[in-house]
Amino acid sequence: MEDKLIITVCARPELYDTPPNYDACKTSRASKRAFLTSVKRPCLYPIQGVTVVPLRSSLIPGVLSSDDSHREVTNCCMTESLYNTVFLSVFHLPLIHPVHVISNTGEGEAELTLTSSSLESLNAVLATISYTSTIYHVHTADLVSFCFKNHEAMFPIVIRQPQLPVMFNMGTGKFNINSQVTITIKTFLRYNNLKVLLSSIRSFYPDMTVIIADDSFEPEKITGENIRQYFMPPAQGWFAGRNLAVSQVTTKYFLWADDDFLFTKDTKIEKLVEVMEAHPELDVVGRNQFYFSLEYDEGEETEGGCLYRKSKGRFNALPGYPQCFMTSGVVNFFLARTDSVQKSRFDPLLQRVAHSEWFMDGLGSLMVASCGGVSIRHQQKTNSNLYNKYRTPSGNSEATFKYQLHFFKNHLKCIKFG
Repeated sequence: MEDKLIITVCARPELYDTPPNYDACKTSRASKRAFLTSVKRPCLYPIQGVTVVPLRSSLIPGVLSSDDSHREVTNCCMTESLYNTVFLSVFHLPLIHPVHVISNTGEGEAELTLTSSSLESLNAVLATISYTSTIYHVHTADLVSFCFKNHEAMFPIVIRQPQLPVMFNMGTGKFNINSQVTITIKTFLRYNNLKVLLSSIRSFYPDMTVIIADDSFEPEKITGENIRQYFMPPAQGWFAGRNLAVSQVTTKYFLWADDDFLFTKDTKIEKLVEVMEAHPELDVVGRNQFYFSLEYDEGEETEGGCLYRKSKGRFNALPGYPQCFMTSGVVNFFLARTDSVQKSRFDPLLQRVAHSEWFMDGLGSLMVASCGGVSIRHQQKTNSNLYNKYRTPSGNSEATFKYQLHFFKNHLKCIKFG
């Protein structure tokens, strides 16, 4: 047990310094960096980037006065504008100015006023001012008003509970795709297609773990190395199966594939992993064949918004990868970060056809790219009559249900497809 712990601890620095863990941390730290006003102003204060932990005292960086045009008594005040408290922490005045007296009112309160006849002493005290929120919240913000003589300004403070990092064991030494990716499949009444797909997967990735969610009426056990099959109650639907399959993934990434796909020499999972590792902000990357953009207008609160889905819609190219571009969604074959499903779950109410819905629910939280150079084939259609009955039920009941779901769940007044 002790040896395993030592191995784990020794491997951890390498994993943490490997993108995206290190890059994500670096990006996060850059966004938290405090930016100050220009030194040409009569007083300096942070304009963004001040982040504090809830209920914990934190110094407010960069608050000082740069105006030494006169020596009369100078006032400086700080006031909170929401429900939190600015207070003065323990400080020591510079011994070289023992005759300059600092007086303060409001220590430990929501308003703090400092008065001094010495600019240098005033700045010495300002450097020790700290902020503490008084109500616990994992992610909120406050506005602080800072005034100096006739100048007044406001700056934001972000109150955020730091999250524990979640790292996946990528293995040590030589790159091993099998320790990074799990293939996930949802199957229903198409065992012949499933077996052809699995055979094609094993031709190129003989040791990769495959997870199958199966809601067929008469389950058939699929055997083989590194194959895990989970049986569901019959006809639970596509997204319910996706949730089950992805919930069992233990690798950093999962590759989604339909049960009637066929791997070829151009199904290069490694290329998709390379893109994801180079761009840790991405959640999903798919093939450059079926993709779409989404535009959402919130509209009035009482009426709801409008959603516009544009087939082949795309945005800017992905830096460093000219064959890739940003988009809003991809269809049925993609590599995703396992922890990204926590941002937008697969709605189990969607049982049959749902190519866009996960990305609709994830709009604003999922970062999606589509890339060329990676492809997968479809097998010839050999669906049974029973399968077709569930896949394309008669009438427009399925489409009507989806529209009703979107209009209610997403608070929409219109949906447009183009």
